[in-house]
Amino acid sequence: MLKYSNEEYQRRLKLVKESMKEKGIEVLLVTNPANMNYLTGYNAWSFYMHQMVAVSLEKEEPIWIGRFMDAIAARKTAWLKHENIVAYPDSYVQSLVVHPMDFVADTLKERNLDKKVIGVEMDTYYFTAKCFEALKKNLPDAKFVDGHRLVNWVKVIKSDEEIEYVKAAGKIMEKGMVDAINYLNVGVRKCDMAAEIYRTFTEGTKEYGGDYSAIVPLMPTGVDAGACHLTWTDEKYKDGDIVIFELAGCYQRYHSPMSRTISLGKPSKKLEETAKITIEGLNMVLDFIKPGVTAEEAEAVWANNLKKYGLFKESRIGYSTGLNYPPDWGEDTLSLRPGDKTILKPNMVIHVIPGMYYEDFGVEISEAIRITENGCEPLANVERKLFVK
Repeated sequence: MLKYSNEEYQRRLKLVKESMKEKGIEVLLVTNPANMNYLTGYNAWSFYMHQMVAVSLEKEEPIWIGRFMDAIAARKTAWLKHENIVAYPDSYVQSLVVHPMDFVADTLKERNLDKKVIGVEMDTYYFTAKCFEALKKNLPDAKFVDGHRLVNWVKVIKSDEEIEYVKAAGKIMEKGMVDAINYLNVGVRKCDMAAEIYRTFTEGTKEYGGDYSAIVPLMPTGVDAGACHLTWTDEKYKDGDIVIFELAGCYQRYHSPMSRTISLGKPSKKLEETAKITIEGLNMVLDFIKPGVTAEEAEAVWANNLKKYGLFKESRIGYSTGLNYPPDWGEDTLSLRPGDKTILKPNMVIHVIPGMYYEDFGVEISEAIRITENGCEPLANVERKLFVK
């Protein structure tokens, strides 16, 4: 199993603190589980309970604060000294009297961090309105500011060590997608297809065992194939079905997503033409992407190609990805869409997904790529085509 060096964590912490200084933030409260992992290594399925990592410009190490039973996992997975792993008792769990943020506030007071400029991740999934109200009530002398996406933007450029994890996820993706397409057939129940996907992606490869991905297998089918975020039922696949797989190989929380479209039986002319246009545009975007171009310039390559066919796609065609937990493997930073002037740089990882979605069918053929010094490279090698079975 790949394992980070201590220097890697120090690199990340240094970059986060530099960003904090630039934004005038003295203490950053991190509740996004991916960002907690990024800074400390903490890795457990405990994000359904309130937990937090506090980063102070004055302190050498971050502080992990969470449920008492999860402190065991923190001591097992985080690189922090044990005195910087602080646990609240079970009386704070789903209580009508006290809230875990009361405990967080007390912890900050004990460490003289209660009268600072405090950044909080205002728009992350696991930071609720109740959390914010409790912190404001208990820390009246603090100045609260929005620290959302601060860590996310530090994460957007991966280290060489992280790229090794991403590449491992790509190997799992490569094998898993091929196995999924081979298993798919008329008469197979969709729930059995999902079970096979979970089995093969968890099994991984001989070198790398798979992790659970941040999104469940997305498997829209037939006239519902344009509804890109549908999962599965217990119905059986039938002749003539269009099947979309949007899946991700995952290794130690790092993701390599991919989508492919499969026709069970002879595809319609409309499906063939849409797939051809999708692949053509995707190839053009991948040939264009390199360091120095912007996210919106990459999208414009796709959009201009669509115009030749009298077509238009409203949604973005890509986003940054990497280290994450449910419910999303996207990093909530750059998007390949008009108006996003983010400059692409080496070791960014982007899921380029120019799906075409209609009421009665859809096509998804995507690639997760790493930006290199001169261009980009796919993380997995699965033929870029409309598969027909």
